[in-house]
Amino acid sequence: MRKYILIKGVVQGVGFRPYIYVKALENNLKGWVKNTSDGLYIDIEGKEEDIGILLNNIKTKPPQLSKINEIQIEDKKVVNYEKFNILKSNAEVNAITLISPDTGVCEDCIKDITDMKNRRYKYPFTNCTNCGPRFSIIKDLPYDREATCMNQFIMCNECRKEYENPLDRRFHAQPTACPICGPQIELVDNEGNKIKSLGIAKKVPNLIGQGFILAIKGLGGFHLACNAKCEDVIQKLRIRKKRPTKPLALMMKDIETVKKFCHVSHIEEKILCSERKPIILLNKKNDLLPYNIAPHNKRLGIMLPYTPLHHLLFDEGIDVLVMTSANKNSMPIIYKNDDAIHNLKDIADYILIHNRDIHIPIDDSVSMVVLHEERVLRNSRGYAPINVKHSMTHDILASGSHLKNTFAISKKDNVFISQYIGDVENTETCDRVNMLVKHFKNVYNINPELIVHDMHPNYWSKEYVKTHDSNNIEVQHHHAHIVSCMVENEVKDRVIGIAYDGSGYGADKKMWGGEFLICDYASFKRVGHLNYVCIPGGESAIKEPWRMAISYLHKVFGNNLDENLPNLFKGKDVKNVKTIINSNINIIDTSSVGRLFDTAAAILGFMEEVTYEGEAAIFLEHICDENEKESYTYDVEYVDDVYIINTNNILKGLLSDLGDKISRSLISRRFHNTVINFSVHLCELISGKYDINKVALSGGVFQNQIILREIYKKLMLKGFEVYTHKLIPCNDSGICLGQIVIANERCKE
Repeated sequence: MRKYILIKGVVQGVGFRPYIYVKALENNLKGWVKNTSDGLYIDIEGKEEDIGILLNNIKTKPPQLSKINEIQIEDKKVVNYEKFNILKSNAEVNAITLISPDTGVCEDCIKDITDMKNRRYKYPFTNCTNCGPRFSIIKDLPYDREATCMNQFIMCNECRKEYENPLDRRFHAQPTACPICGPQIELVDNEGNKIKSLGIAKKVPNLIGQGFILAIKGLGGFHLACNAKCEDVIQKLRIRKKRPTKPLALMMKDIETVKKFCHVSHIEEKILCSERKPIILLNKKNDLLPYNIAPHNKRLGIMLPYTPLHHLLFDEGIDVLVMTSANKNSMPIIYKNDDAIHNLKDIADYILIHNRDIHIPIDDSVSMVVLHEERVLRNSRGYAPINVKHSMTHDILASGSHLKNTFAISKKDNVFISQYIGDVENTETCDRVNMLVKHFKNVYNINPELIVHDMHPNYWSKEYVKTHDSNNIEVQHHHAHIVSCMVENEVKDRVIGIAYDGSGYGADKKMWGGEFLICDYASFKRVGHLNYVCIPGGESAIKEPWRMAISYLHKVFGNNLDENLPNLFKGKDVKNVKTIINSNINIIDTSSVGRLFDTAAAILGFMEEVTYEGEAAIFLEHICDENEKESYTYDVEYVDDVYIINTNNILKGLLSDLGDKISRSLISRRFHNTVINFSVHLCELISGKYDINKVALSGGVFQNQIILREIYKKLMLKGFEVYTHKLIPCNDSGICLGQIVIANERCKE
């Protein structure tokens, strides 16, 4: 008999063709296999039972890195093939092929680089069909060496033999290489002068041990690396990078090293050691590492080595490295050699470059585990590009958010979500978004007929649509948040959406962020929110949380503000902020939970200027007492068919406890408990009125583990069906998915 099989999903760059080849030989089957832009085609002849074995293997034991979305099988007339072949790939017009993410080096390749007798001993670009670069080096589809950044490297005879041997794990491994024919590393100083050394892999860790800062080119861009056990060198890195307090990621030698410094659950260990190798936020076990790695923070961001080069860095006795993205403040990650030498010379003492180009820059991914499940906070290396299956009737580009930008693009029933790009607040990041959009259009062969953008009148996306001929549609920020959660969880019924974040432009032209919405895919109704307060001084009030505290307390005490201010505010220009509030000129109101967190943090002592988004709220979370059960009172008002949470009593309770010398940790937890309580309370009120029992949680505030965990648990105890983010970030990186689905639904109307 003869079967014609099409496999759709992540089937290119994951060793699927050699896998099929080997299984065909094992089962005495004839025919061929080939990659196309539509997926993997198999034309197979043989006995019915042997073909059945092959199909069962495909369904139950596919290649490790593959992801099968669909298998189509047709019966064909037997043509008596004489053998089984792998045919040359070809592109199909209007087809969709899924691209494999970059993956961490596998155990077999680690054995190769640590075996003195192996020809790839200490070779930093060792890979096989089970690991290595994919998304970051692909220029076009189908996935063949000629369409990647490896096209400049001609395989030597030995590599060619492995590549053509169906029994070798490098059979048709497109990035395969060795010291003779493959990419090479080179060490230069910060002026670009080559450092002559017989053993660069040994020289680099020695330099790090001596206290130097190095820029190191990785899979998707450059890292800045230094000794994670030296407080002085960490501070030097912070000063040079102008990153005073934002936590720095760490790379640790192995899982045993991680367990010396952090508590690691079984789930966290599994994610750390997976082929995706993200940064995981782990609770500190002790204070053995310098405090200035992650100030105001009881967690550390940890990843394990994910390239052969990384493993070589730990050969000389180092077990912990700072490994933070190599970019200047607010700029996108650097990924080109010349740019690294030009832009990092004031930060890095030495730069480790190599000649394997990075076509698509990509940051490290970041995850945390809450409620025993992984929650992706930054979707990048190892995860991107994400493919979401959803019934789409139009080809659409969703431009995503202004902060933590990702974009989405759709074709047929596929939505493709880009990697994390960053905050679109400068020309360089805008250019990066444009470059990546162009790449996605090309590799997926999509010409969007519609572009979606945020409602905010001053965001880059508003300008972006003006430069394109496509039709455009605007989508409200928090509606997009909730729909992204709905789509991820395949919820099609109306939900009560709780959208908590720092800000998003509202339908009333005010800044929202503490929202209760009745949502479906096409529309929403705002049914609850925090009371409005003004943002005195705009951006300065966000950067200096004490200003928001003055605004909130002015709303509570009015003209009696001065006599109720804690001593903490002495030395601050309270008079100026009061003048701004009373003038009511060029100020905007907000209902943001994020700004309420800022206020509580300021009252409890966070008086510094915020240097990264969410810093004050993170401070508040990490001083929390885990066991405190008390909370503050609050009022719920019902105005014009909308429930409004009045926060006045919450602020009075905070000040009262502070005056009574209650510890900051208890006050912080009481504040958290109050947010949890009013969230559940409003859901009960809304559910009773609208007869809706499903709740979706989204927005950056749900990166707070206490808020996410406790709201989820309490809603579940009340009998609600509760939906949360897992693969799609709850922060602004996830809203492009909501945008694209909302736009598609509106186009149906």
